[in-house]
Amino acid sequence: MRTDLFDFDLPDDCIALHPAEPRDAARMLVVDPGRVPVLADLGVRDLPDLLRPGDALVLNDTRVIPAALEGVRIRGELRSRVAFNLLRRVDGARWRALARPAKRLAVGDRVRFGTEAEGMTCLLAALDATVTERLDAGEVELAFDLSGPDLDRAIESVGEMPLPPYIALKRGPDARDRASYQTIYAAQEGAVAAPTAGLHFTPELFAALDQRGISRHFVTLHVGAGTFLPVKADDTREHKMHSEYGVVSTETAAALNAVRASGGRIVAVGTTSLRILESAATPDGAIHPFSGDTAIFITPGYAFRAIDVLLTNFHLPRSTLFMLVSAFAGLDTMKAAYAHAVASGYRFYSYGDASLLFKAAPAPPDHKDSHD
Repeated sequence: MRTDLFDFDLPDDCIALHPAEPRDAARMLVVDPGRVPVLADLGVRDLPDLLRPGDALVLNDTRVIPAALEGVRIRGELRSRVAFNLLRRVDGARWRALARPAKRLAVGDRVRFGTEAEGMTCLLAALDATVTERLDAGEVELAFDLSGPDLDRAIESVGEMPLPPYIALKRGPDARDRASYQTIYAAQEGAVAAPTAGLHFTPELFAALDQRGISRHFVTLHVGAGTFLPVKADDTREHKMHSEYGVVSTETAAALNAVRASGGRIVAVGTTSLRILESAATPDGAIHPFSGDTAIFITPGYAFRAIDVLLTNFHLPRSTLFMLVSAFAGLDTMKAAYAHAVASGYRFYSYGDASLLFKAAPAPPDHKDSHD
């Protein structure tokens, strides 16, 4: 499909720079192609009333690491400041990272992060690495002097939360982001971006869902920075999707299959939960245990296997995530929904408001998408 079909006008001031307080006070646009009217303006706190007893929420329990690092390149007597966003762990000591500006780096350069990177006078709280490889698109491989848990603790100490580019360009991270850019149920360290639909949940909202009889299940997908990349190809078939590591446990797969067998609906909290479940499902809708990388790229025409309802934030034009929601609820429906959201002052992107999407009915077998 043509990428420009997924373009729309998004005023710059629609992008939220801070989350709603409290988290579940965010607005929520309900999009149900099977109802009239299709759109309803509600709030995240209305979620329990919109689901049925026996439905199952599936949440991504990945934990965001403070993957934004400021460093100083050391080459002999020369010093130069470089910023990094960790992208993907290679092994216990090595990470792939996006460097800015990458042109300042060469293989063999030393980089120092932490206290000395700021003042270049104190050796305390410093973390050192060597550039071992230069890759495409500004990426490099860093081999840290520490490894394993020692490296994890050092990154936790010197790093900042990796805010998405559309936020980071307007403000730097602050102390509140350590909590705000993390779900309250985050458990499995490894993400370099938050599963942002989950940021809306509070203990009070979980209690209301429990009382309604809606079960809760967890999967893991370590969200990568590729989730922020725009689709630059003119045709979606030419876009190379980033891969991310995920896990669906045997217990979770069995529980969700039981929910489906008893007539309950599977409600994915976020596109990351949806992508890992769709990767783990067979065409008949059965969910199987899964452990490994997935690069699933969902565009209109995709036949959903496992998911009935999707809770997600509002996404950017031409993004793979807007393509995904258009596949789920229909491209024309989602364009109308997003136009309504912009006109009604909904807040977009990672710290923005939510949308609750119900799956569009499948097209007849002889249907041909007029947008192809």
